[in-house]
Amino acid sequence: MEGAVSMSDVAAFQPEALQLPEVSPLALKANPFLAEQLFSQWLSLPDTPRLVKSLLSAAKTGESLNAVGSSSSTNAGSGSSIPSMFPSGCTPPLSPRSVSGSPRAVKQRAGPSFLGSPLKVISEPVREVIPQFYFKNGRLPPAETRERCLFDIDQHFYGHMDGLQQNEFKSVAKDICKLPSFFSTILFRRIDANSVGFVTRDQFIDYWVKGNFLTMDLVTQIYIILKQPDREYLTQEDFRPILREILATHPGLEFLQSTPEFQERYAETVIYRIFHYVNRSGTGRLTLKELKRSNLVAAMHQVDEEEDINKVLRYFSYEHFYVIYCKFWELDTDHDFLIDKENLIRYGNHALTYRIVDRVFSQVARKFRSKVEGKMGYEDFVYFILSEEDKSSEPGIEFWFNCIDLDGNGVLTSNEMQFFYEEQLHRMECMAQEPVLFEDILCQIIDMIGPETEGLVTLRDMKRTKLAAHVFNILFNLNKFIAFESRDPFLIRQERENPTLTEWDRFAHREYIRLSMEDDAEDVSNGSGDVWDESLEAPF
Repeated sequence: MEGAVSMSDVAAFQPEALQLPEVSPLALKANPFLAEQLFSQWLSLPDTPRLVKSLLSAAKTGESLNAVGSSSSTNAGSGSSIPSMFPSGCTPPLSPRSVSGSPRAVKQRAGPSFLGSPLKVISEPVREVIPQFYFKNGRLPPAETRERCLFDIDQHFYGHMDGLQQNEFKSVAKDICKLPSFFSTILFRRIDANSVGFVTRDQFIDYWVKGNFLTMDLVTQIYIILKQPDREYLTQEDFRPILREILATHPGLEFLQSTPEFQERYAETVIYRIFHYVNRSGTGRLTLKELKRSNLVAAMHQVDEEEDINKVLRYFSYEHFYVIYCKFWELDTDHDFLIDKENLIRYGNHALTYRIVDRVFSQVARKFRSKVEGKMGYEDFVYFILSEEDKSSEPGIEFWFNCIDLDGNGVLTSNEMQFFYEEQLHRMECMAQEPVLFEDILCQIIDMIGPETEGLVTLRDMKRTKLAAHVFNILFNLNKFIAFESRDPFLIRQERENPTLTEWDRFAHREYIRLSMEDDAEDVSNGSGDVWDESLEAPF
């Protein structure tokens, strides 16, 4: 070999590259001159020149360096292609050291495996193809779904070269889009943006198919159809088109067509009920997330399938509207469509305390939409009566919790509860009822709620218990407090037989029967009607 190996080459030489299992790499690093001597001795071995030539030839032709000489190596049993410098059977013994404590053993386990030669071949990295995961207009529908939809579209538009008119579009909305039939008008107008009066096949395909409605869930489809294009939320006005369509087409509301003023009140009440239960943020801007969490779309489909609108208890029942409106009319003595404190204190036969009525009018639970200071309008009353008669619902719990939370810190203390119960105690004494001391009541309340922190009741605690309504009635509704303490076993059995009915459903049904009886009795006394039918007293 030409020249001598310099000290810098020896210092930079990797002991592992020699691949000598008989010699510890630590010993070679500790004594660089030993590595130089071993390297010189290796070069003088008879098999070394042949092996070096084989490696060079393999490197030039691009063959794997690990395989060259592996079969002809004198040290094949060790798995190395480099000839050993020690004769067979003359390997020096290793120092008596445990395997687990050997740095060499640790390095072999943790480090990467070395190639059979100091010359390493670096392979090109494999290029992985990442499938498309973002679609600007939404993921494309499966080809089978698209083709089936196009076939249905061709069937509905067959023979209508100029397109379909609005009165012919209902089958498209119901059969192809799977929407409630009363969405046909608003869907038609969304597509017929220029108000031509016709929707062609190509226009419908551009809007529904190319607009990727096929990949959306039903709630998202309804949300996009109802909302304004430049908004990301729904307002009360966005629901008016479908309410007008329901009033015009639903068989259960035909009798209202001769009284347009009550049609308007019915539509307003339905919208107020929707926002009371669905718009949990209370902003008046109903989001897609809130809509998906609600049962509104299911109720819409029930309206489309059920001829009796009163069987749709969620949001759309006419009987529920009738109860709400009549209760408001009873309190609004001057019929200016506004209610003040003195009017509201008469609600439920003076069931509420003055202190809780003051808190309602302080608007801590909900800001009034009324433009007249110190008075609530019809929309405000709808929110109030739904909260009062359905205290176990999430909106009702939040409403009354905020009223009782005097300092607004999100926690009800015994002092705050005592403040409201003091008036209840005074009223019990005036009614010759046996008074219950607050200390006893507080123990009862704590047992019913079971707060996470002793002595402090949070909104989370109230939502977790099933007796939230009774807790509120103890504090500010004496009539319901006494009624609960002396409950009729017959009413308890009825509640167990109809567990799906809410407190509001039961109240509205009872009140509707009472109000209808009063109307019939008034008609009889005026000689303008027949005696009311006993079938009105349907068991509940």
